[in-house]
Amino acid sequence: MMKIRMPHAPYIANKIAIDLLNSGYATFSNGIEPIKESVQVVFEEDLKKEEALEQRVEELLEDNEDEMEFNRIDRRSMFWMIKKKIAKEYDVILSYEDRYNNIAHEMLDKLWQEDLMDYTVAENTMKNVILNALEAYVNGFEDIEEIVIEKIRHMKRDMYPGTDEYNTVFERLYREELQKKGMF
Repeated sequence: MMKIRMPHAPYIANKIAIDLLNSGYATFSNGIEPIKESVQVVFEEDLKKEEALEQRVEELLEDNEDEMEFNRIDRRSMFWMIKKKIAKEYDVILSYEDRYNNIAHEMLDKLWQEDLMDYTVAENTMKNVILNALEAYVNGFEDIEEIVIEKIRHMKRDMYPGTDEYNTVFERLYREELQKKGMF
């Protein structure tokens, strides 16, 4: 499973909210927007914890750069080893399956506690709706990204990844592709 980054959060939140609404199991007390917002908050909080963990790992690697070079230690391997070792300190679950299961549970709790949603089926059924939405997004993301990159390559003007112009065009085309797939 791919690593999800902060820019994906609003799209994932939208996909989850749409799938919850279309499941037929849930009723929204204040419409779909508060659902999207709450789901996005939960997802972003989780991503921020992982970003903080990775920032700390980078700091530790930088502090020991000379020793790592001297001993010919692979930075990537060391990054992963340190990340695994200190993940619990940052409340980060590294197994994507366990992590997303936990996030789905947190989302359901938040939606229920904020009185934004009621459901008529077992909690596991609702959690599966969220997990399936997440999986569908992740599976579709790579395909959509390839389509968008190909469209940008065929444009009349040259654009380079990382530039403001490229990012703006990528974002617009990405959103259009998500809309075509009913994910935004």
